[in-house]
Amino acid sequence: MSLIRQGRHYLAIGLVQWLVDWAVMVGLSHAGMPVEPANVAGRISGAALGYWLNGAITFAGEHTTLGRVQFARFALMWLTATTISTWAMAGIDDWFGLKWAWLAKPGVELLLGLCGFLLSRHWVYRR
Repeated sequence: MSLIRQGRHYLAIGLVQWLVDWAVMVGLSHAGMPVEPANVAGRISGAALGYWLNGAITFAGEHTTLGRVQFARFALMWLTATTISTWAMAGIDDWFGLKWAWLAKPGVELLLGLCGFLLSRHWVYRR
């Protein structure tokens, strides 16, 4: 499977994931939930969708699969990225305020998404 095809699919699915993630985070924090748990809830929402779609579409092939090992790898990658994302959102919220955290979230998630693509392509979904 070509890198360009995988990149296009990962980007399209990632945009949907990001929209779900961002909307949940902004909606919950706007309703009064602290930014940290709102961010985690948003990331869980996006991850649930992305794990399955990327495994079934983006990285599907003879050397990949969706199984317990792949899910454990995904969970480890996701927990690490969520920790980094939540730490960044909390820091931005503390230093600059909630609206800056809302604006910065896409950039933070884009950087984490690039790392996620490489890890998913070469490690997460491999047999």
